Amino acid sequence: MTISPLMPVYGRCEVEPVRGDGCYLYDAEGREWLDFASGIAVNLLGHGHPHLVGAIQKQAATLMHTSNLYKSPAQVSLAERLVALTFADTVFFTNSGAEALECSIKTARAYHYATGNPHKYRILTFSNAFHGRTLATISATDQEKLRKGFEPLPDWFRVLPFNDLAAAEAAIDESIGAFLVEPVQGEGGIRPATPEFLKGLRELADRHGLLLILDEVQCGVGRTGTLFAHEQYGITPDIMAIAKGIGGGFPVGACLATERAATGMVVGTHGSTYGGNPLAMAACEAVLDVVTEPAFLAHVNEMSTRLRAALEQMIPNHDDLFDHVRGMGLMLGLKLKSDSRAFVNHARSHGILTVAAGDNVVRLLPPLIIEEHHIRECVDRLSAAARAYAPAAAA
Repeated sequence: MTISPLMPVYGRCEVEPVRGDGCYLYDAEGREWLDFASGIAVNLLGHGHPHLVGAIQKQAATLMHTSNLYKSPAQVSLAERLVALTFADTVFFTNSGAEALECSIKTARAYHYATGNPHKYRILTFSNAFHGRTLATISATDQEKLRKGFEPLPDWFRVLPFNDLAAAEAAIDESIGAFLVEPVQGEGGIRPATPEFLKGLRELADRHGLLLILDEVQCGVGRTGTLFAHEQYGITPDIMAIAKGIGGGFPVGACLATERAATGMVVGTHGSTYGGNPLAMAACEAVLDVVTEPAFLAHVNEMSTRLRAALEQMIPNHDDLFDHVRGMGLMLGLKLKSDSRAFVNHARSHGILTVAAGDNVVRLLPPLIIEEHHIRECVDRLSAAARAYAPAAAA
């Protein structure tokens, strides 16, 4: 047998974490890394947060799973909380971001079917987006690395240039039922939508009877300095997919929708075996307990300002390598003048974990609980990595 026991679909690096503590990860030999990847924006409260751990432990000892054949007080409680905190009137719980996007797509399709417009089945999406790895969600992107080997794919999406409102308006025809967009692209290179673009999509959707679906899987739940990124744009969606940070490390996602948008989601149209299990609901409740504390988002914004300033002060010392900082809140990107993936790989040897993204960007996605000393450590470790990397880059 030549294939590994684990299906070889990941290009795994040499780091083997076995323990986490706050903003740090450790391997079996005790080697330490400052974790500014957070499981790709998942470990919102860092590792081992006592409130989150306690809630999961308590719920695990009480009840982990029941079928959705039965009523779920835990789901009702969390759904009511999310409705009170957001634009939404109703929530469907999933196990991942991709599932949340699948539900969002189905919700939009079902809306137009239920309202007598089944021909409005196509969705306009945008270049360099990442919405997941199911067949539907890879169909929604133009990234060849995601699509290769799986074509022909469903003809449900048209991909347009990101931040190009004129292109979005020109693409609307009788087959179009919705827009799907990340307010801040993550995999695409930490690229925020412009206010004109996101507000324009909302206006176009209203004018043409379309639905606006937001993918806040990576940028949601406090990551950008508000509970959800779209709040900073002064608009609300009809449907929104969330995941990653909402469970703080426990696998959970959700599709949130207005009553109007969910018109077609009736008994039998969707379901999940594990979605909304009591253990997941307890994790989400614990995360929201922390994130909705009045001082929490103020702390995120303060740390974001300090981290951005520290990175901008670092750049001139390594201007052969670094170009600029972009992003929102604690979802920041360090634009490089060379291959970001190579630098991310190199930086691990200097004790810092980051994530590569498109457009030669290094994603900095720290736990939202970081303090000033973590910022100093981040810059010190990035600077040390840059000093050691510069000769190789120049060669």
